[in-house]
Amino acid sequence: MAITRRHPPLLLLLLLAAAATIAGASQSSSSRPVVSPSAAADFVRRSCRATRYPQVCERSLMPQAPAVGRSPRLLAQAALTVGADRARSCSGYLGGGSSSKRGGAVGDCADTVRDAEERLRQSAAEMRRMGRSGSPRFAWRLSNVQTWASAALTDASTCLDSLATYAAPGVDVDALRKRVLAVSQATTNALALVNKLDPHHHL
Repeated sequence: MAITRRHPPLLLLLLLAAAATIAGASQSSSSRPVVSPSAAADFVRRSCRATRYPQVCERSLMPQAPAVGRSPRLLAQAALTVGADRARSCSGYLGGGSSSKRGGAVGDCADTVRDAEERLRQSAAEMRRMGRSGSPRFAWRLSNVQTWASAALTDASTCLDSLATYAAPGVDVDALRKRVLAVSQATTNALALVNKLDPHHHL
């Protein structure tokens, strides 16, 4: 007599597939070593020493230490996000207030800093798509980040130059420059941390 084989129900197959997916995700997450808060903070501190503005770097990135752990890539990504946040705050400050404040060099500066923010956001997003270190995709995307972050730094420098001789009644130019300088410093630090990911880059 022939034996009829019964196929497993579809629901059972779906449950088995889900279990395999969860197990794989757990294994992937557990592959990242657990880093103590003190070790993560020490990593940020030591990494910031290699930047041009170490105190600015440490103050802005220390809150990200738990998420960064001891990953140079995550630290660089966090630094790019900090730079973008500084640029957004700066452009809002430059573009607000009275009409005289928004016009002329200050208005142009606000637009330039908005461009810097866009480049830094784009750079941070590119960092998340870099793939395995040493791969062609990694090198290509890293080059993109370096190019965009460098352009953002140029934007901030251009803005600072335009404000160097700017004067207008009722406008606190020093406060404007201070905001732009914060963007420049954060971007400089971010670029330094990005460049550390490039084995062929020499400072």
